[in-house]
Parts: sequence; C-alpha cells; structure tokens
Amino acid sequence: MVGRKVGIVGAGFVGATAAYSLAMMGTCHEVVLYDIAPDVAKGKALDIGQSTNYSRHSTIVTAVEDASGLVGCDIVVITAGVPRRSEMTRADLLMINAKIMKDVVGNIQKYSPDAIILCVSNPLDVMSYVIHKMTGWDRKRIIGMAGALDGSRMAYQIHQKVGYGSGQTRAMIIGDHGQHMIPMPETSSVGGVPLNQLISQKDMEDIIARTKEGGAEIVKYLGTSAYYAPGRAISVMVEAILDDSKIVMPSSVLLDGEYGYSDVTVGVPVVLGSQGVEEIIELELDEPTKEKFARSVASIREGIEILESNGFFA
Repeated sequence: MVGRKVGIVGAGFVGATAAYSLAMMGTCHEVVLYDIAPDVAKGKALDIGQSTNYSRHSTIVTAVEDASGLVGCDIVVITAGVPRRSEMTRADLLMINAKIMKDVVGNIQKYSPDAIILCVSNPLDVMSYVIHKMTGWDRKRIIGMAGALDGSRMAYQIHQKVGYGSGQTRAMIIGDHGQHMIPMPETSSVGGVPLNQLISQKDMEDIIARTKEGGAEIVKYLGTSAYYAPGRAISVMVEAILDDSKIVMPSSVLLDGEYGYSDVTVGVPVVLGSQGVEEIIELELDEPTKEKFARSVASIREGIEILESNGFFA
C-alpha cells in the first residue's frame, strides 16, 4: 500500500468524485488534488479526508497549491479543461484545452517522470494524442478514459431492458468518446449469455442510441456533465493499474498498426496492468463496423488537424 500515490489534476466534480471513490475503496495510500483554484482543492481534500475514517483502508487525501506537490506519483489523472461555451467554435475549444494540457503535462514530466497518465479531459481522444506528442513517452503509459464510462452506461441500459443480471453485465464500446462511438451489443453479455439471445434487434438499437446519448441526457436534467459514473470509472482503471489486475477495458490508446491505423488515439479494448496498457486487443470487425470505426478515426483526426493547422505542435 505504501508508495501508491495518485495525483489528480482538476478538483472539479469529476476529479473530486474520483478522489472520493479511490479513498472509499482504499485503492491507494495517498491521493493528491491539484487545481488552479487552490481553495477548491483544499476544501474538497478536507471533506474527502474526513470521510475516510469509515473506509476499509486509511487513505491520505491532501491538496497542493502548486504542481510540485505532484512529485513522485505512480499515476496522474488529468481532468482539467474548460467545457465548450455557445460562443466557442470547435477550434477554439481544442486550442484552449490543448494549451491547458501542454502546461499540465510539462509539470507531470518534471515532477512525476515515471508516472502513468490517465487522461479524462475532453475532447478525450484528441487530448490523449496531445499528451503523447508532448511527452514522447512509451504509448503504454498514456491512457484515455472513455470506454470504462461508456461501457458502464451501456451496461446500465442493458439492465434496463432485461431487468436482471446487475453486476454481471459486460458491455463493449470502441471508437471515439463522442458522437461516433460504437457500442457493440454483439460482443456484450449478461452472466455470460450473449445479448443477442436475450433481447430483440429493436431493443439493441434502443440500447445503442441511449448509450450514445447517455451524457447528454444527464446534462438535460442536471444542467452540467455527469461526475459519479466518470469518477467511478477513473477509480476502476487506477485500481487495475496499481493492482496489476490485467483486466480488459476499452480505452483510448495510440495505435501503431492495430486495426489498420497508426498515429491516432482511439478507443479499443486493452489489458490494463502495472505497465499501463499491457496489450491492445484486436477484435475482428465486420464490414459495417469497420466503416463506423473509420468514421470515428476520421473525426478524431479532424481535431488533430485543427491543432496542427493552428501551429500547436510546431
């Protein structure tokens, strides 16, 4: 347990919920919150820290005023970034968040050069690509958290349809973390039973649609983005890495020939362990899914090209 230190950059709803989940599960020895608003990080660290008396294991939760407090982290989770406002173009949002990412990543390289980075900031796949370009690190050490959340949302929708097997539902999603994500009911199951043997094609289509709109539906009710499910998804991935548990989890990773693509970050199933991405699993995709995957990759590359055309990588 000692030495398992996780830094979280961005103490907003998602970052703080991830910290709380890690503390409640006793996943690591220490969680450090860092935010450009130091008082927010301090207040949430105090609140979370005062809740750990009742958790399974003692977890130290602290806040730091500057990035030097992220020294020696095993994993750094990045949730920092700004949401898109009505007056922003897609290019505006990409450039603003990429600049934030550049600053954050520079600090991680300085203070935790051996860390694994878990990117949660949006647009997720493009920001994960930025981290690869900024660090030049081995691709196994940089992981985008998307499929863990989208898969959980799909599992929820499956349970809503079948009405049983809660906790036994396994859902697979590949592609980008956005409008071109690809829920795959044909590889999903409940208690090991293939989903296509439990529900109709119409229900499958409804599950796919509701999964893709999962985030937007929450925004409609709350007026803000989700944070419980993303926070829990982060903590599951962190635990898998720290425990070297070798679980299979769809994640946004840099491809190097897999699925026929290179130099792009996109969601595919991977094995998570102590090295980060231990293995990239290549699924056999049928032609319609290959076409969907190509559109997903193209949408991510459009974002990367926007940054390139604005001289970000120069």
